[in-house]
Amino acid sequence: MISTNDFRTGLTIELDGEVYQVIEFQHVKPGKGSPFVRSKLRNLMTGAVIEKTFNAGEKVPKAHVDRREVQYLYNDGDNFYCMDMETYDQFPLTKEQFGDAINYVKENTNLWVLFFKDKVIGVELPNFVELKVIDTPPGIKGDTASGGSKPATLETGYVVQVPFFVEVGDVLQIDTRTGQYIKRV
Repeated sequence: MISTNDFRTGLTIELDGEVYQVIEFQHVKPGKGSPFVRSKLRNLMTGAVIEKTFNAGEKVPKAHVDRREVQYLYNDGDNFYCMDMETYDQFPLTKEQFGDAINYVKENTNLWVLFFKDKVIGVELPNFVELKVIDTPPGIKGDTASGGSKPATLETGYVVQVPFFVEVGDVLQIDTRTGQYIKRV
């Protein structure tokens, strides 16, 4: 059990049998009445964000989430196969378990799988990945004055907006948290 006074961003707690991660929290001490903690929590199983208010000092169960490093190997359409980097066991993950990570991983990419009570609840990626551009329209000379952008299809099939100077074959750094182009590598 952990006190709501000890809330920190990134802390995982268990509420109603679900696992939540603290995104934001604020200790409030009104002039009249007892203090409380206002928080924003993300459900790690569904991704939904809720707002919840706790009494200050209230105890909530801490969720013990295992974070295991794995290597993405391949997919066979519906399943994405990963290998545990410690035990070298291979196991499949479904599209739902993999989530948006599908857009950013290529074979032999290292990532983390989150487990709660031996059940996969999510996939955590590195903050940045490097992916190759396989298709993008050519930049037209003189179009750069406005600093515009054009779509580029990456090797995973993900489409991202990039500056006009990016060409087919370039390797780009992509932020996996926002899905945006960072720089050309």
